[in-house]
Amino acid sequence: AWAAPAPGPGPQALMERISHDLLRELDVHRDELRKNPAGLRALVDEYLLPHFDTDYSGRLVLGKHWRDATPEQRQRFLDAFYQSLLASYGDAILEFTEDRLTILPFRGDPAATTATVRTEVKRSDGTPVPVNYSMRATPQGWKAWDVTIEGISYVRNFRTDFGAEIDQKGLDAVIERLEAQNASRAGTSAGQAAGGGGA
Repeated sequence: AWAAPAPGPGPQALMERISHDLLRELDVHRDELRKNPAGLRALVDEYLLPHFDTDYSGRLVLGKHWRDATPEQRQRFLDAFYQSLLASYGDAILEFTEDRLTILPFRGDPAATTATVRTEVKRSDGTPVPVNYSMRATPQGWKAWDVTIEGISYVRNFRTDFGAEIDQKGLDAVIERLEAQNASRAGTSAGQAAGGGGA
């Protein structure tokens, strides 16, 4: 297991920077991003992917099914899962604004190799929403592996949903469904952009 201190900023400073940068971009482009889901995902991807541990997260989501998956199945699942996570996260934060972001005081051991960074963001209507990031130290620096919004963990949710579906239909069926959903989202946003934004 990775035990040495991760290089770069600590978990709290890292997520504070990412959150502020991402929400600042959202504030500037919010109207166009509402009509362009692909643009929203690209924005989230730009800020989140370098600091998101997709492999670790995907393994947790697949659970026991990871061991039985072929290398190709694992890679296809990781790609499809991350795209699905991007879309869900992007939709959830679209109404958050930078001036209403609060990074809550850090709780935990600064020397630990895992951490939870707690933030609170107010929606446009003023409703406070807790957004927590589960982090782990890696040789590349601190990385997030789960996002919990309003008490709902993406990794736990995906794991429950996918686990039951894989047991019933098999891993390939779940990968194909995710890939089709992601392609459909991309197709919808491309169509909206070509048609001037759609309804």
